[in-house]
Amino acid sequence: MCCDLVTQMASSRGEPMKKRLKALIPIVAAALFVALVVLGVLVWRGILLLNNPSQDEYPVRGVDVSSYQGEIDWETLSSQGIQFAFIKATEGSSYVDPYFSTNYQKAQTTSLRIGAYHFFSYDSPGLSQAQNFIFNVPAIPNMLPPVVDVEFYGDKEENLPDATETQAQLDDLLSGLENHYGVKPILYATEKSYSLYLANRYDSYDIWIRNVITSPTLSDGRDWTFWQYTNRERLDGYDGKEEFIDMNVFYGTWDQFLHYGMPLE
Repeated sequence: MCCDLVTQMASSRGEPMKKRLKALIPIVAAALFVALVVLGVLVWRGILLLNNPSQDEYPVRGVDVSSYQGEIDWETLSSQGIQFAFIKATEGSSYVDPYFSTNYQKAQTTSLRIGAYHFFSYDSPGLSQAQNFIFNVPAIPNMLPPVVDVEFYGDKEENLPDATETQAQLDDLLSGLENHYGVKPILYATEKSYSLYLANRYDSYDIWIRNVITSPTLSDGRDWTFWQYTNRERLDGYDGKEEFIDMNVFYGTWDQFLHYGMPLE
């Protein structure tokens, strides 16, 4: 009887505790939901960066820009702890970024090393894409190698272009640029487009990889040369419809960066 009494007393004390714990569940769930929403807003607004590489580990960093940044005050932009800038020049066989010529000229008046990039089209011959870039991007002293941006647009991620055809056109584009500028282009890609079209194939080309959430991992285990670590940074010096700017780091020392590529005389 004594044991039964103790059990009954413990049970009677435990019932209110269980009720209190059950009552806390929706409160805790609501608090977690609010915290996630706040975190999402902070990330979306660029107040909190998911990636923020160490300045000691990656001392050389820079931006990539396009018409989305509008008119750029290059003196102001270049004074904010960056050492290079890649500028969008062309896309496909005929499109030219309307701000490219101005950006390319004005960026040369700064201390930045600059380069130009081409947005690859799955729907256009590689040779004509190379001609579009070459016609619009004059070689300049100390320029960074030209970049070919291989990512998805429109419905391409849902309807993946054929790998063999993509690589054939990409080969023509890369060969055309290398023959003209005398340096191997850089290949920019997301981790998905890299795995589908570049992995285990373009070993002699440097890779510029995009991962704005975590540190990048290339599916074939190779190293990257540039890393776009965020698309949510805010800097002074531009007034376009895009309030944010892409930030990148170079995988190497300052001295290695100064000698990177094949500067033209």
